[in-house]
Amino acid sequence: MTAPIEPPRIRFLPSGSTLHKLSAVITLALLIAVFSFTSPAFLSVNNGLTVLLQTSVIGLLAIGMTMVIITGGIDLSVGSILALSGVITGLTIKAGLPVVPAMGLGVLTGALCGFVNGLVISKMRITPFVATLGMMLIARGLALQLTGAAPISRLGEAFGTLGNGALFRIVEMQPNGFPKVIFPGIPYPAILLLVVAVLGWFLLQKRQIGRHIFSVGSNEEAARLSGVNVDRTKIWAYTASGALAGVAGMVLMSRLVTVQPNEGVMYELDAIAASVIGGASLMGGVGSISGSMIGAFIIGVLRNGLNMAGTSAFVQMIIIGIVVIGAVYIDQIRNKI
Repeated sequence: MTAPIEPPRIRFLPSGSTLHKLSAVITLALLIAVFSFTSPAFLSVNNGLTVLLQTSVIGLLAIGMTMVIITGGIDLSVGSILALSGVITGLTIKAGLPVVPAMGLGVLTGALCGFVNGLVISKMRITPFVATLGMMLIARGLALQLTGAAPISRLGEAFGTLGNGALFRIVEMQPNGFPKVIFPGIPYPAILLLVVAVLGWFLLQKRQIGRHIFSVGSNEEAARLSGVNVDRTKIWAYTASGALAGVAGMVLMSRLVTVQPNEGVMYELDAIAASVIGGASLMGGVGSISGSMIGAFIIGVLRNGLNMAGTSAFVQMIIIGIVVIGAVYIDQIRNKI
């Protein structure tokens, strides 16, 4: 009697996207290990919270940027939209509007700028690079014109709650009358980043709009022939990017407790870098929120570690530029395989 023939065993190899994400995690772990040796204070709780706060703004921008990049586009205007959203919020608070509605108006301003980007790109058929470059100049110019290039201060204690508050913070009053922080708590920006990241993941992976975003980026013509409303999908992605730039503006300006119309310069490059390092392809059709979060933390840890090591801001720009070029080169190699 012959033995039954066993079916061949199939080995499931990790995809290129998974390998890219794994390499990003390894890179992040190596950076943490290196900087912990160069500076003993790097692994302290306070510095960890500082990294979280710094990464929250980059992460919020990177989530929106990832959606745009997956469609095969790019958004160079997020840094300027961040500043304009903050300016609108500051001016409306000065005009007497409460903080929460004013912040909501700031986010709506960002969404409106993103909507205009999507409209120009999809209806006027202008390339994303040129369209968002134009919006970058318009938004920055508006922010500077509305404020006379001067900061807006004295916005009240409530304005700083989002950027400087924390959940579960424990403070004890000492006999000398000064407060002592027992547990610094979880910063509100970090919680906000987590919530937005989960929501972004859910939309991309579980909802129809996410499938449409990936299909447009993979093959726009095939997506159109299969019934996807390409123009609406692009407008949605750019509107989401603008809205998240507005949210990032609220976090950053709240941390400063002052609205600075010059804030956000070059932030779009950090967002693009975080997305690409995390596995998003500039060719479109590939990317993930989790990968972009890893990329954002790589940028945040790199900047923080270099600052603690006393590296100048100019050298930091050179290093991060090299990292971005390396990530794009790896992406090109992955696309050829």
